Amino acid sequence: MDNELGNKELIEKLPKEGVHCYPANASKIARNRILSVIFFVLGVFLVLIGLLKVSDNIVKLALLVVGGLSAIVSILVFTQSFLIAKFRVAVDYNEKNVVLRYRYSKIAIPFENFDGRDGSPDQAEALIDKNFKKDETFYLVLDDVFEDACYQTSSSDLESLDDFKQLREEAFAIAEAYGARNSKDKVKFYYEKDEADTGSTDIDAVIEETKAEKKAEEEAEAKKRAEEAAAEAAKEAEEVAEEATEEAKEAVEEAAEEAEEKSEEKSEE
Repeated sequence: MDNELGNKELIEKLPKEGVHCYPANASKIARNRILSVIFFVLGVFLVLIGLLKVSDNIVKLALLVVGGLSAIVSILVFTQSFLIAKFRVAVDYNEKNVVLRYRYSKIAIPFENFDGRDGSPDQAEALIDKNFKKDETFYLVLDDVFEDACYQTSSSDLESLDDFKQLREEAFAIAEAYGARNSKDKVKFYYEKDEADTGSTDIDAVIEETKAEKKAEEEAEAKKRAEEAAAEAAKEAEEVAEEATEEAKEAVEEAAEEAEEKSEEKSEE
C-alpha cells in the first residue's frame, strides 16, 4: 500500500502497543463441545458395531467410514472450541495486525491491508436470525483488500454485544487511518463498477439498487401489458365498428329494395 493512503494524524491516535482479544461466545463454545462429544461417542459406537457385529463387508465399510468421519470431525470441532475461547478476533497493535481464527487457521491481516465495514447475513443466516433469534444480530466484515477472500464475524459469534461494538469501533478506526480501501490495487468486488469509484461498499446500497432495478423491470412489464391490453381493446372496438357499419349498410340496402318494390307496385296499378 502507498504510504500516502494513510492519514498520519489518525494513525497517531491509535494505540501504540497492546493486544485486544475478543473471545468467542461462551454458550456457542459450550454447545460445540457438548455436540462434539456426543457425535464422537456416536462415531466410535458405529465403528465398534461395524468391527464386532456386522459381517456384510459393504455395511461394515459404510459404518466404519461414517463413524470414523464423525469421530474425526468431532475431535477437530472440540479442539477448535479451545482455540476460539482465547480469542475469535484480536487486534494486535504491537505487530500492527488484525488477527482472526478461521476454522483451524490463524489469519493475520496487516493494518496497511485492512478494511473494516458493516456486513450482512447470507440467506441461511437471515432465516435463522428471523425465526430463531430474539435479539438483532450485527455483522462486521474483516477484509484484506489485496486478497480475494474476506471474512465476517457477528455479534452472536463474540462473547458480548459490547465486545462486538468495541471491535467494530477499532476496525473502523484502523481502516480509516490506514486507508487501504482507497488503494487502486485492491481487489474489486462485483458491485464496484469502475476503478475510480472508492465510495461506500455497503451491502444495503447494493440491495437497494437491486430492488430499484427489479421495480423498474416490473413497471416496464406492467406498462407493456397495459399497452398490449389497449391495443387489444382498440382492435376489438375496430371490429365492432366494422360489424356495425356492415349491418347499417345491409339495412340501407334492404330499405332501398323495399322502397323500389313498393314503387314498382304503384306503377303497375
